[in-house]
Amino acid sequence: MKVFGIVGWKNSGKTYFAQQIISILSSLNHRVASIKHAHHDFNIDYPGTDSYLFRKAGSQQVIISSTKRWAKINELKNAPEKKLNELINELENPEVVIVEGFKNENHPKIEIIKDSNDRSSFMFNNLNNIVALISDIHIDSFTLDQFKKNQIKQIVEFILSYEK
Repeated sequence: MKVFGIVGWKNSGKTYFAQQIISILSSLNHRVASIKHAHHDFNIDYPGTDSYLFRKAGSQQVIISSTKRWAKINELKNAPEKKLNELINELENPEVVIVEGFKNENHPKIEIIKDSNDRSSFMFNNLNNIVALISDIHIDSFTLDQFKKNQIKQIVEFILSYEK
């Protein structure tokens, strides 16, 4: 299983690039999973739905299932957030896992450069395992692979061929 991260500052295009990479990997018949870190409270069910009512009534785990998909909701209460490797262990046999966020974890990552003129915003100066950049301007201080924002296919090829 290959785990690859997409990191960058807010509104840098992380979700767009993750979506494009996932789409190409899927079109190549790879089993793809994705994990997204949220820095805020989020809900996947909404007021009025049965799952929401069960959760609000006190159910700490809720499973919603249909013929198309299923989802499991775990209320953490005051338990610590799961680490990336724990979340990966919840997945069922993917070939490739695309991770958005989790920048401080130890998997290989591609950084999206939002503003190439603001060198103080470069994450690769402070994070481990940034193995490539996506930027429309070449960053001289980064000596590994760099891609332009329109090189999605080449980015996917890089991910598939990458070896630690």
